[in-house]
Amino acid sequence: MFVNKKILTKELFDCDIPFLKEVFDNATYPWEILPQIKEVVAKALKEGLPGYHLLENGILVGENVSVAKTATILPPAIIGSGTEIRPGAYLRGNVIVGENCVLGNSSELKNCILLYHAQAPHYNYVGDSILGNHAHMGAGSICSNLRSDGKNIVIHADKDHETGIRKVGAFIADHAEIGCGAVLNPGTIIGKNTQVYPLVSVRGIVPENSIYKDKDNIVDKR
Repeated sequence: MFVNKKILTKELFDCDIPFLKEVFDNATYPWEILPQIKEVVAKALKEGLPGYHLLENGILVGENVSVAKTATILPPAIIGSGTEIRPGAYLRGNVIVGENCVLGNSSELKNCILLYHAQAPHYNYVGDSILGNHAHMGAGSICSNLRSDGKNIVIHADKDHETGIRKVGAFIADHAEIGCGAVLNPGTIIGKNTQVYPLVSVRGIVPENSIYKDKDNIVDKR
């Protein structure tokens, strides 16, 4: 069983998005970023971003962004260059998407960040969450962001971390792969280069460079 549970922002994400880099650098833990998303988007809309233009009021997009006619983007939102938003995608506000991402059919996103090349392409829910560079969510996998009792989310690592936040989804680190139909329970952290099997319910911290088969079967990927 792994004991090295990396949960620091710098251990999970390498953020090269210029207007987000300072936010990531200053956040010890990734859940500290979630309450700042609204402010970051508002500042970008007010001051503008190099290489971005208004798609419509409250929605900034980079170059060569593809938005399907049946996709819905509710402001505020920032969509990076080269990103593809496919039919039926639903962005519910306070969404920041990096360059060359894919948001797909019936995927729903709110108050979240996707770094470069992240993908939520088929029937995914990404709420109050962060997807790292090249992170990929298999069809039907979701980031659950609310406890059934409605209490604030606690991150269970080597010690318990009180987030003080009622809605916290998942933090999927760079190059992590989530299998089809997997459920990431509130406050789950998936380490870098880790693979999660399909149809599993994941809770807590999954170490980097590992394969998560179930809670009692996590193997070294290297």
